[in-house]
Amino acid sequence: MKRLSTHRSIFVMIAGALLGCLAFSTRVNGQIKYQSLGGVKLVIEGTSNIHDWDMSSDKGTCTAIFEVNNSGIPTGLSTLNFSVPAESLKSEHKAMDKNTYKALATDKYSSISFVAASASVRPAGGSNYQLVAMGKLTISGVTKDVVLTAMGAMNPDKSITYSGSYQLKMTDFNVQPPTIMFGSIKTGNSITVKFNLVLKSI
Repeated sequence: MKRLSTHRSIFVMIAGALLGCLAFSTRVNGQIKYQSLGGVKLVIEGTSNIHDWDMSSDKGTCTAIFEVNNSGIPTGLSTLNFSVPAESLKSEHKAMDKNTYKALATDKYSSISFVAASASVRPAGGSNYQLVAMGKLTISGVTKDVVLTAMGAMNPDKSITYSGSYQLKMTDFNVQPPTIMFGSIKTGNSITVKFNLVLKSI
């Protein structure tokens, strides 16, 4: 009787270990790491006392870890990191670029970045998804808590296309709106940052 009880105990221990391994395997397989395919496209749109302006870059990079279901459909997000070299942003005017880099203090702070602290992925009909990410946006060495919202779509090759925008004031990040032509052209404080990216599993 004692031997039977011992055998049962050993069986329970083995079964528990197998279930533990299975659960661990399920958690690992429930996450997929993605990275940006090509550069993240970023456009900054602003105004001035003369005309509207914009600067753009396609040099941004992004990595993310999505929680997925058994069908590989994103259900959540555990990690999201984005970065773009500040001096990769270009306009149609070199003087504008130069003054913008000076305002951003790119000699000290070479990149603009966003790191998500928490995020959610919600179905938005068909193969579309809404991503809401709360995290820290760092510009010119100043970090602020922000909430970014993007709309995504699952592509036939299982890559994910995301696009969105975010409005901010430059002075919130201690950036003085740049001027051109000895101050005769003054940019507005408010800007809109638009982004577009394709994430591919790795």
